[in-house]
Amino acid sequence: MTDLFAALGLALAIEGVLFAGFPGAAKKAGENMAATPEQTLRLVGIVSAVIGVAIVWAIRG
Repeated sequence: MTDLFAALGLALAIEGVLFAGFPGAAKKAGENMAATPEQTLRLVGIVSAVIGVAIVWAIRG
């Protein structure tokens, strides 16, 4: 459970740095995402989740 909270904290820290350092790019990315079809977002989400699980599985093996 500790690893889960550490991973969530790291994800929040990375997102925070991106929004603080590049607010214009973050806004543009949000606009682009809003214009992207739901099916494409769903596919990208599934692929990202699978890659993330594979990375964790390979590292924690």
